[in-house]
Amino acid sequence: MNEDTNERRRSIGARRNPETEQAILEAAEAIMAEEGIAGFSIDAVARRARAGKPTIYKWWPGKTALLLDVYHRHKPASVHMDTGTVEGDVFAFLTGVFAHWGDTGAGQVFRFVIAEAQRDAVAAAALAEYSAERRIQSGRVFQRGVERGELRSDVDVGLCADMLAGFIWQRLLTGRIERDPEQLRLVARQMVQGLLAP
Repeated sequence: MNEDTNERRRSIGARRNPETEQAILEAAEAIMAEEGIAGFSIDAVARRARAGKPTIYKWWPGKTALLLDVYHRHKPASVHMDTGTVEGDVFAFLTGVFAHWGDTGAGQVFRFVIAEAQRDAVAAAALAEYSAERRIQSGRVFQRGVERGELRSDVDVGLCADMLAGFIWQRLLTGRIERDPEQLRLVARQMVQGLLAP
């Protein structure tokens, strides 16, 4: 790497340098693809990205936070599409998440993140922050249903999002990633039926 490239890749004030951030994320993703969780470390990412460890730790407090960013980069758009009904949205969400977890290494990454969060406070904080953001995003599925009169007005959309996340996490952690569309439609139907407006 020449001096001009090094100059461009330096952090620009308090903001992340986009080129450096991209290099770090690509390095992290490549290491996960080639070596899996066992070979993943901040040291390995720093070497591959030709970035300083202090820079990585400034932007990500630990490897779990970095892995969550790698994981989120490739989450399919269909996970949060608006189909016009809550049941359709939940079905699309389940289909997209389980396909993403089953067809890529993303499921393995997320299982590792959950496991790390049980033993490490920094990992737990990273997972909690990520989960809070996803809770808001998933809650919008149910909020849309309330706003168009499809769901009861007293529905707690955050609790609905928690129930949805609880289902997919339980399936991931017990090795039961569901791929059958009929089963996923049944789950979506049963999850939404009790929320419908009279």
